[in-house]
Amino acid sequence: MSPWRLTFNRRIATVALHDVVMAALSFELAVMIRYITYGAPQGFGFLWEGTLIFTAVCALTFWRIGLYRGIWYYASLNDLIAIVKAVTLGILIFLPVMFVITRLENFPRTALFINWPLLVLMLSGPRFLYRALKDGNLGAAFERSDPNLVPVLLVGAGDEAEAFIREIGRSRHAGYRVVGIVDDRPGRQGRDIRGIRVMGSIADAGAVIDDLARRGRRPQRLIVTSERFAGTAMAELLDLAERRGMTLARAPRITDLRSGRLGEQPLDLRPVAVEDLLGRPQKVLDREAMQALVAGRRVLVTGAGGTIGSELARQGAALGPARLALLDNGEHALYAIDLELGERFPELARSAVLGDVRDSGRLTVVFDRERPELVFHAAAFKHVPLNEQNPNEAVLTNALGTKAVADACLEHGAAVMVLISTDKAVEPSSVMGASKRLAELTCQALADGSGPTRFVIVRFGNVLGSTGSVVPLFERQLARGGPLTVTDPEITRYFMTTREAVELVLQASAIPADQGNQTGGIFVLDMGEPVRIQDLARQMIRLAGYRPDKDVAITYTGLRPGEKLHERLFGDQEELVETRYEGILLTTPPAPERAALETALEALAAAARARNTDDTLTRLAALVPDYRRP
Repeated sequence: MSPWRLTFNRRIATVALHDVVMAALSFELAVMIRYITYGAPQGFGFLWEGTLIFTAVCALTFWRIGLYRGIWYYASLNDLIAIVKAVTLGILIFLPVMFVITRLENFPRTALFINWPLLVLMLSGPRFLYRALKDGNLGAAFERSDPNLVPVLLVGAGDEAEAFIREIGRSRHAGYRVVGIVDDRPGRQGRDIRGIRVMGSIADAGAVIDDLARRGRRPQRLIVTSERFAGTAMAELLDLAERRGMTLARAPRITDLRSGRLGEQPLDLRPVAVEDLLGRPQKVLDREAMQALVAGRRVLVTGAGGTIGSELARQGAALGPARLALLDNGEHALYAIDLELGERFPELARSAVLGDVRDSGRLTVVFDRERPELVFHAAAFKHVPLNEQNPNEAVLTNALGTKAVADACLEHGAAVMVLISTDKAVEPSSVMGASKRLAELTCQALADGSGPTRFVIVRFGNVLGSTGSVVPLFERQLARGGPLTVTDPEITRYFMTTREAVELVLQASAIPADQGNQTGGIFVLDMGEPVRIQDLARQMIRLAGYRPDKDVAITYTGLRPGEKLHERLFGDQEELVETRYEGILLTTPPAPERAALETALEALAAAARARNTDDTLTRLAALVPDYRRP
């Protein structure tokens, strides 16, 4: 099916009916008004043959001009011009047709001079009135676009597309002109937005581009105007753009387009980010439960300067805590998040605390002063190669630091402690993974209900763009012109955006204790399908406007010490069950006996503090039986 074909639907039929009725009514009124001026008033339907002929001619003319395709919500100057053309052509066709059929008997020719402005008003008036009622004003409707600009094809036929077309129409520096739109909603296909045709579905985009090229209007860019496009849909658009020698970008956010902040500045498109290619549909969250978890409580975030910790601080601050304490041992990272929260939430009581979770004495001082009711423990050493080179430090921070925070929570009566864990804790092959698994085991052992604190463990995979992760590494390598380094052609990882991960952490933390996690259960976030790092590298090269293996090379360096080819979110002995919340699963592996674990941890701490690496690794392997030590 040609993408130019008009798709009839109920809305188009309604518009067509309205326009045909207006044509008939305008003809009758014009004749009546003209006979009244003669001093010989005539009744309604006096020239019914003329009414039928005029209505039929207008119906065909309006269809041919494309009057029915316009979306009233986006009525614009282009629609008014189309109405004037259609009415003019309809009258010019009607006059000879009427002459041939009736010889214009009893028909006053001057009635056409009344009919023309009357019908233009009756067709355009309801359209612009509808837009004025919906949009609040009509100023944006009467703006023209410059045809001598870079041609672009829009993906998405909604408010964002209309705002984008309007903005480039009134800005002298926009640099673009829209030659077509594609959208998957059948009700929009075949219709017009500000005179620009919705030419087909996204699957038709290739045919649309070919059609435009044949007409001398080939687009040079694909611009996504809807935030709902992500993941597979965005990846397919990137493939299409690459095959057609085009670039892919996102339009500015609709809030920027509507606010007028762009002004006379050049219209800057947003680059498509790797998050767009790996993104997934938004989960349905229980915002009220998340609000109830945080609102009015004293909250402490450890590792508050890190990727997850800082996002926990941001989202937590927005939920209205009574006080927010930020703990980190990195001065600059702590300063940055404290400054940001001070600007965004100036009324929020907060404190920035320099300290190390390995220091029990410092934790006692902090807990005595802050008296936290809700503790998010995100502090950890996470880089696998560095942890392999510094195993004692990894154990002291990841495992024993978690024990120190947990003990402080129990001693000071914190209501909830949330441990941020990782997929590397599943059947670990690295010190980092084993130390995080030991942190899980510690919280599981303490979650026996004997103390005042409820322990929540949340496990998930990689976070896109986190400090030291593969995405920033690829970005730096791209900036240098490559090559991009991948350890193995088949290596895969789970990815999730920081915002989504923290939202699900908050959601999991808000799940009542009687729904499975009161006995040491571990919440596992649904990370979707794992992504080949090689594919991620290729997508990032293409997003930067280069061709993989031609403009930018990819080299393979081999797996690093402790690194797995494929990560897992749960082990062979762990059975996942669904919770009532989308994207959150629960597993309840056996918990160790508390007294025996604490004795073993004391011996591990002594070995790690003495920097006795062999003893530390031996004791770590004994505490984490599925740790596959290299």
